[in-house]
Amino acid sequence: MSKTYKITLLPGDGIGPEVVAEAVKVLDAVAGKAGFALEYDTRNAGGAAIDAHNDPMPDAVVDACKAADAVLLGAVGGPKWDHLTGRLRPESGLLKIRKELGAFANLRPVSVPASLAENSPLRPEKVAGLDLLTVRELTGGIYFGQPVGEEGEGDDRKAWNTMVYSVGEIKRVARVAFEWARKRRNKVTSVDKANVLAVSRLWRDTVKALHQAEYADVELDHMYIDNAAMQMVINPRQFDVILTGNIFGDILSDASATLGGSLGLLPSASVGGPVGLFEPVHGSAPDIAGQGKANPLAMILSVAMMLDALGEEAAAAAIRTGVDQVLDAGYRSGDLWREGNKLASTTQLGNLVRDAAVAAL
Repeated sequence: MSKTYKITLLPGDGIGPEVVAEAVKVLDAVAGKAGFALEYDTRNAGGAAIDAHNDPMPDAVVDACKAADAVLLGAVGGPKWDHLTGRLRPESGLLKIRKELGAFANLRPVSVPASLAENSPLRPEKVAGLDLLTVRELTGGIYFGQPVGEEGEGDDRKAWNTMVYSVGEIKRVARVAFEWARKRRNKVTSVDKANVLAVSRLWRDTVKALHQAEYADVELDHMYIDNAAMQMVINPRQFDVILTGNIFGDILSDASATLGGSLGLLPSASVGGPVGLFEPVHGSAPDIAGQGKANPLAMILSVAMMLDALGEEAAAAAIRTGVDQVLDAGYRSGDLWREGNKLASTTQLGNLVRDAAVAAL
């Protein structure tokens, strides 16, 4: 009997529904060929949930996500909701669902095939063949630390956040990085600011101790965040797996995302709990929503990450092969188009990847 997976879909705002639709189209096609089945539960999130429920991530949506085998998220936010503050902001819903799912590790792969190296802001020879993975701690650090607050008036007004990590929090995300390195090129670069921050000294000491105790076979080096940001521009191909905390990972993974020339190619996964959350790196791009201009490839590649996590590696590999073949054939969305390429709509790209992925199985 074929396996049936329950997938909660959170299309969200802007181009989110469009790219999710293309990803589901590809997913359904490879599932039919690979011999597994899918059940979908579509829910509002972000701005769409604010409009419908006055809450960017209602508890009922959280419950639906927890009951699923995996969650696919499109994108949230847009100018319509920019005036909102605090827990009513669309983005606050993302923090809530990650926390509720126990998704403490964000995986963001960046690869630049030779066919796309010309799109990079760096020289093509600097990025052709790039393949790195950032493992970012996602539910701790300065974004969640307490106390946080603001007080005073005028020039005396001040605000504060707290960066805090425990040994246990550091160990669990470091294990994710070391395990992924063993499946890749066996190197981890741990990024911190141990020359200044006490919390970074704990981070570095904990990573070193875990490495010696459990992962001595993996190459480990350490880098300060400022140097890591510079190295990302000077020589990004030196990196295999980057391990870092929440705020540094936010900065570095966004910097690495520019290396391929477009956010429209970059998937991500937030994992650690029993249910993973898979989403493209890009935002909701409301200025092109509904025009067939959105690049669905990051969402489609996020589906491939989901299938890997579910144990459907052959289907995941077929999707990646399909994306590679479509790009190699010169098809591009507007964000990637260059003279000599074939401009394709959101739906056309989805159809091309679907057909190539099915053929690859």
